Amino acid sequence: MRIAVPSETGGLERRVALVPESARKLVKAGIEVAVQSHAGEASYFSDAAYEEAGARIEPELSALLSASDFVLMVGPPGDEQIAQFRPGAMLLTTLTPLRNLAAVRRLAERQITAFSTDAIPRITRAQAMDTLSAMSNIAGYKAVLIAANELCKYFPMFMTAAGTVFAAKVFVIGAGVAGLQAIATARRLGASVTATDTRRVVGEQVQSLGAKFVAVESEEDAQTETGYARELSAEFYRKQAELIAQQCAASDVVITTALIGGIKAPRLITAEMVSAMRPGSVIVDLAAEAGGNCELTRPGETVVYNGVKIIGPLNLPSTMPRDASTLYSRNLTTFVLAFWKDGCFNLDLDDEIIRGALITHQGQVVHAATKVALEAA
Repeated sequence: MRIAVPSETGGLERRVALVPESARKLVKAGIEVAVQSHAGEASYFSDAAYEEAGARIEPELSALLSASDFVLMVGPPGDEQIAQFRPGAMLLTTLTPLRNLAAVRRLAERQITAFSTDAIPRITRAQAMDTLSAMSNIAGYKAVLIAANELCKYFPMFMTAAGTVFAAKVFVIGAGVAGLQAIATARRLGASVTATDTRRVVGEQVQSLGAKFVAVESEEDAQTETGYARELSAEFYRKQAELIAQQCAASDVVITTALIGGIKAPRLITAEMVSAMRPGSVIVDLAAEAGGNCELTRPGETVVYNGVKIIGPLNLPSTMPRDASTLYSRNLTTFVLAFWKDGCFNLDLDDEIIRGALITHQGQVVHAATKVALEAA
């Protein structure tokens, strides 16, 4: 089997899907690895490092893709790339199919067997394949650094000859992987942290990091069997809005990470809530790519409203390309090697991981939620 690693499309992406460390493991397992020339350059992995690991460097994209059985990528492939895939080849990437329906349709038409890492089920056996957690961890960390850089005051408390400077108050909405890392990072910087989540089960995790957990008093719980959050009643959201408004008004920094089903960004912070915040406060909206948790968020931009900065960063993992690529590469390599048997990739459609991650196969869209979205579109 020949694995191909092309350069990523789009100017924001600096990660590469496979690093030399992982390429060496695949080669040792008997898999041929080919990497497009300079694919790892933005992540500080040279062509020479790949060659030393046993990979072959291919300067031409068409030659790379047309002769490969399995393609590894970070994001959705572009039209030019899909057109050069060998029909029947496999693709493993973070496709985010519900946001990239056109790419899904083209992959099916090209007869590509496409797996999306964000659709891998959250089960114990798949933990080492979980790119969402690995990348969310980076996003939560970077969100706090951005907030600290933009805030008009210190994060930690200082007692000086000129008097005491009190610690910044940070409010984190959503205590998934990104939220928990944001809490931990803000605490390391000395901030006073409060967090909320619709899933009560995460309360102990928040408190274990030294933060205060606040939640709506309700019998409803958003925790699903897959670990994601689901939508709740209108009454719950009314109470939640009151809680969020109170916390935002009392905070210097608000970091939002809330997604429903890992895809949809609920609107949690209104312009009215922002108006009640102190001038100089900062909101970092990690759900910007999905539309944002704040009404005023503009993806990829910083908006100033009544003296409050609303930051909508995109693709934060790409701002730490070396570590992000290394972690992502390990996730993909674990997936490939888990099904590598007797010199070939075992496409076991009865396997829970394969079945969950599979988006297109034999010219058809087989992922249920994506099929529904395509029909609606």
